[in-house]
Amino acid sequence: MTHQKLTMAQALNQALRDAMKADDTVLMFGEDVGALGGVFRITDGLTAEFGEDRCFDTPLAEAGIVGMAVGLAMNGMRPVVEMQFDAFGYPAFEQVVSHVAKMRNRTRGKVTLPMVIRMPYAGGIGGVEHHCDSSESYYAHTPGLTVVAPATVSDAYTLLRKAIEFPDPVIFMEPKKLYWAKEEVDLTVEEPGIGKAVIRREGGDATLIAYGPSVPIALEAAEAAAAEGRQLQVVDLRSIVPFDDETVCAAVRSTGRAVVVAEASGFASVSSEIVARVTERCFHSLAAPIRRVTGFDIPYPPPKLERHQLPGVDRILDAVDSLQWEDS
Repeated sequence: MTHQKLTMAQALNQALRDAMKADDTVLMFGEDVGALGGVFRITDGLTAEFGEDRCFDTPLAEAGIVGMAVGLAMNGMRPVVEMQFDAFGYPAFEQVVSHVAKMRNRTRGKVTLPMVIRMPYAGGIGGVEHHCDSSESYYAHTPGLTVVAPATVSDAYTLLRKAIEFPDPVIFMEPKKLYWAKEEVDLTVEEPGIGKAVIRREGGDATLIAYGPSVPIALEAAEAAAAEGRQLQVVDLRSIVPFDDETVCAAVRSTGRAVVVAEASGFASVSSEIVARVTERCFHSLAAPIRRVTGFDIPYPPPKLERHQLPGVDRILDAVDSLQWEDS
């Protein structure tokens, strides 16, 4: 059956399974992804089905995991690796910046790296330090990397399949708190690919721009605003790099007001880049400065304080209320 009700975790697992069936060069490896099936069970059953040569455990050495993936990709394979948690990826950052991102440019296009680095990221699960970072800005700031962040079960499947087929390296940001979100998925439908944003909710009063784990909360805020008489449009970026200026700017021009919602800290972030890009392109259409609702500029807090750090409906609605309404 192609029409199934799946969680995001199950959709990611199915995407990996289908990709491995379709292409013998696709490999999956990382810490505990083999017999255990990963800490979030994203790779559950893949070793049993495809064997230890194609889905296998590695030592606890992220730099080694990514370095091995570079070598494999240079030699005709399509490796998919998992950084078990977002902040666990930092030991591999030198490999990502110095080699993964630069190989095509270094070789004048003669050597490409068709590899995917899966990155369970962001908060919402009550995790401790090193388990709930929003590290997307580091990767988005690094030329040569493609960075995507699904917010729906359908996109988790589609974007991962397209990331594995992509000719260059992809940082695949998986919102941990959405792993258990469930929806009906048609696995035969070709949804928009990498680099294309979508409108998740129509509205004419203001535009909420979000990605990954912030999309559901933006939709909740739009629902709450509707009860107060304001219709908010919600844009899901889906792809951070490349950025879909056309869809985002058309959405903002249609309302004249915008709020960017993201879990990561606001300073020098993806959210600040979105504000800059949209302001440059839509300045004469704006009725008010673009606002941001983000995590605070602090190290990620302990679980009991997490709810204060993450953007919530009230903070989003407060930002919307500040957009210089004529009736306010």
